[in-house]
Amino acid sequence: MAHDVQLIYFNAGGGHRSAALALQEVIAQAQPDWAVTLVNLFEVIDSDRYYQKLTGFAPEDLYNMRLKRGWTRGLATELKLFQAMIRLTLPTLKKKMRSFWRNTQPHLVVSLVPNFNKVMYEALRDELPGVPYVTVLTDMADYPPNFWIEPNQGQYIICGTEFAASQAASQGYDAASIIQTSGMILRPSFYRKSCVDKGQRFVELGLDPNRPTGLVLFGGHGSNDMLKIAKALPDRQLIFVAGHNNTLAQKMAAQSPSMYHLVLGFTKDIDQFMQLCDYFVGKPGPGSLSEAVHMGLPVITFRNAATMPQERYNTTWVEENQLGKVIGSVSELPGVVEAVLDDLTRYQKHVQEINNQAVFEVVASLAQIMPKQTPKSALQTS
Repeated sequence: MAHDVQLIYFNAGGGHRSAALALQEVIAQAQPDWAVTLVNLFEVIDSDRYYQKLTGFAPEDLYNMRLKRGWTRGLATELKLFQAMIRLTLPTLKKKMRSFWRNTQPHLVVSLVPNFNKVMYEALRDELPGVPYVTVLTDMADYPPNFWIEPNQGQYIICGTEFAASQAASQGYDAASIIQTSGMILRPSFYRKSCVDKGQRFVELGLDPNRPTGLVLFGGHGSNDMLKIAKALPDRQLIFVAGHNNTLAQKMAAQSPSMYHLVLGFTKDIDQFMQLCDYFVGKPGPGSLSEAVHMGLPVITFRNAATMPQERYNTTWVEENQLGKVIGSVSELPGVVEAVLDDLTRYQKHVQEINNQAVFEVVASLAQIMPKQTPKSALQTS
């Protein structure tokens, strides 16, 4: 009998869905008898699109628009308001989740989202008390209270850093409930490093294979800061990835072009472009930083008033592991890029010491958590 696993995600920021897809791919290889379902949380709790009718935006779309335009100041305050709204609507949200699980009868639920873990845990506990609930942090650290880790819940917490594991312990979780992996979840393609003829590929892209090359990446929706970076580094060979932000890609192409700058839109082959580059420049997102480090790139990232609260610890992680440089503004970039390139061998050594196998470790942990016998549903036991 197949074991039914639900991976809960949403599309705010992109990293949650990416992690779910990565787990789904590895589970298909490692546990072929599992039936995996990806569940967009907002399609369950807001199936009638009340929020969109009220505001004109789906919650995910509004968040992604802010990322795209760089409107990240003030998100900490908005987060508190959002969490208060969740608390006020807790009974309604739990009712919807209970109905969903009554109809779908999963054997294991894996949350890849913050903010809703109290709602989902309590609903699952009440509806299907024998089914394990697991939260997998897709951030390097929690942003307490009530972000990723809810205190004293009878569940598992999977963390990608020692710091996040210590946060879970401080919230009442014992060693058996906390699972620490070696990093953030990456897509399996990052572990299938293809042989790339760098010289030929650079010629195809119109770039100089003999010049140090930086990859500039600000998540799946880009950032207007990339326009400033292009102006600040006209003589550095750079590959800019604007992601789904077509407007940004057009603006960058229209801006005084540098012969050393290549602008790309969305690409599924980001791992291959990372293989061509020598260093990374971008925001301190857990996914982008982890991908760059895994592909051997020292990083240059930013910490300032616009840094999202849940990403601030990531810059500490970079500094503590000597993986690159953390700066406050684009104006510092010219000198910092030169400093990183002057000391590139040392930074590369530290980067290569990070061995992230998290996606495989998470799946192995889920196999240990999965009930050996299918738990009876609440309907059967009531």
